[in-house]
Amino acid sequence: MLRSMTDREFHERADALLDQLESLADSWLQRDVIDVDAQRAGGLLEMSFPNRSKLVVNKQPPLHEIWLASREGGYHFRWNGVEWLDTKSSLSFQSVFAEQASRQGGQPLSL
Repeated sequence: MLRSMTDREFHERADALLDQLESLADSWLQRDVIDVDAQRAGGLLEMSFPNRSKLVVNKQPPLHEIWLASREGGYHFRWNGVEWLDTKSSLSFQSVFAEQASRQGGQPLSL
């Protein structure tokens, strides 16, 4: 059984993920992959796509979860000791994010 992570560990892991996503959006722009605008305010990152759709990733500190909202719905991810997994499907954050970003961006996009 995995031990619970501390609040500090949660914030470190969650902030690292948000940092990675911000860098990814910057990379997409620099490499002319897609014109996506990323805005971060504390524990919330909003990515706006050319078709005006958005992906929103935010921290949920009381639950130690990361939430992803897309046009298709919401996903809740919990750290399993190795990666962030969806609480319903057990899919990784990376796979769900890539699928949703690709759908909203109208082209293959990945982490």
